[in-house]
Amino acid sequence: MTKTPTNQLWLYDTTLRDGTQREGLSVSIEDKLRIAHRLDQLGVPFIEGGWPGANPKDVQFFWQLQGNPLKQAEIVPFCSTRRPNVTAADEPMLQAILAAGTRWVTIFGKSWDLHVIEGLKTSVDENLAMIRDTIEYLRSQGRRVIYDAEHWFDGYKQNPDYALQTIKAAAKSGAEWLVLCDTNGGTLPHEVTQIVKDVVKVTGDWGAIPQIGIHTHNDSEMAVANALAAVMAGAKMVQGTINGYGERCGNANLCSLIPNLQLKLGYSCIGEHQLSQLTEASRFVSEVVNLSPDEHAPYVGLSAFAHKGGIHVSAVERNPLTYEHIQPEQVGNRRRIVISEQSGLSNVLAKARTLGMELNKHDPQARQILQRMKELESAGYQFEAAEASFALLMYEALGLRQQFFEVKGFQVHCDLVEGKETTNSLATIKVDVNGNNILEAAEGNGPVAALDAALRKALMNFYPHIADFELTDYKVRILNGHTGTSAKTRALVESGNGQQRWTTVGVSANILEASYQAVVEGLEYGLLLHFQAEKALKV
Repeated sequence: MTKTPTNQLWLYDTTLRDGTQREGLSVSIEDKLRIAHRLDQLGVPFIEGGWPGANPKDVQFFWQLQGNPLKQAEIVPFCSTRRPNVTAADEPMLQAILAAGTRWVTIFGKSWDLHVIEGLKTSVDENLAMIRDTIEYLRSQGRRVIYDAEHWFDGYKQNPDYALQTIKAAAKSGAEWLVLCDTNGGTLPHEVTQIVKDVVKVTGDWGAIPQIGIHTHNDSEMAVANALAAVMAGAKMVQGTINGYGERCGNANLCSLIPNLQLKLGYSCIGEHQLSQLTEASRFVSEVVNLSPDEHAPYVGLSAFAHKGGIHVSAVERNPLTYEHIQPEQVGNRRRIVISEQSGLSNVLAKARTLGMELNKHDPQARQILQRMKELESAGYQFEAAEASFALLMYEALGLRQQFFEVKGFQVHCDLVEGKETTNSLATIKVDVNGNNILEAAEGNGPVAALDAALRKALMNFYPHIADFELTDYKVRILNGHTGTSAKTRALVESGNGQQRWTTVGVSANILEASYQAVVEGLEYGLLLHFQAEKALKV
């Protein structure tokens, strides 16, 4: 048997159960399967899949997973202890747990006498019997048990003697893990530290010592800090969710916990090559659950290693340690140089290097690019959010911008039919492609959609790979609202090709003109990426 390293920590992901309790988050069975396999690939040893018996979706999930099992992770069902005044063997909920066919199960029980008396409407002694009977029954059926002590910290602070009796009952009945839960998320790190130390000390007197875990919520913005405090006080299992998804304010964010534990504190959680997949895994999960990624999230956010101020950029170019606490590549992220009106020449030079162009600070083009960028930002453009548009600006200043097509003009007609909720739009566009004048029309559920469809239709015969491009996001902002309906509008369009995403910007007093600029540049930049990749393959 392989000996577990003394610095080994066990990760327990509950994205598929606790995470899905987030308001506005909903997943299908197929979504849950995709996420489970991605977490398995990331190296998470325990994945909580849901509560079979509580809803049909989770029953189907565990059943389908038996036909397509995980490679290394233990999939774990979740359930409460039996109800008051019934036996565990007669509890239907537990039969559904056994039918899930897993080696491990997680059972939660009450630690706080307030919940026992007012929530369960039973006695404190019956609650202890519920814990013992449930775990003993599951153990008799060959299952290994993780016990989640719900409301542990609140219960311990109110009645420490009874709270300790509940986890002692779980341990003596055969639970191998005792997970201390800050269910309401109101505990602070210094309290977690002391209470976990108290538990570790007292459990050492119980003979067969169960291992301690931690499960924290983020209602006080302390979930990650509390989990770290618990580990440093002796906890060996950390429960959390990808991107911190969860009920109310969320759970401890594994995307922050894993690198903090592994890179900062020296614990072993997952392999180095798996750690370098963390950013990708974070974005994968956000994509599957259809929530926009948090661009400012630590470690995995798009802006986590972005540098905007000219002094910062200049320093990072000399030595990244000046403004970066780790190497972005360690978690699969990358350094970004942000371009804005606050940028200096060093930002332009650094950005050029990311595009494979070497500019000298004495080159007149470099200062021309900086000046043009500042003029446009003064007019309402925003290049820090539209790096593709800035790249095109830079290519144009250097005389390297390819003209794949030229829009000669367009018209958009909108019909609002009384009694109907939708607006029908028709766009007609005239495009010159390599001397060929193309006139096309297309419909859409709005003017921008119709314009985008007409342009793609006109270009498809010349650039068939445009079919792989999709408009993934569209944002509009009014820049000077005090001018009323004549206000200037900024449109940001995010596009993608399945592997990459890029954002372009347009600004005009006419919302359609602003949108047209962003849509056109989005297609142009996508074509540029395509032909650059094609050229690289030939080389």
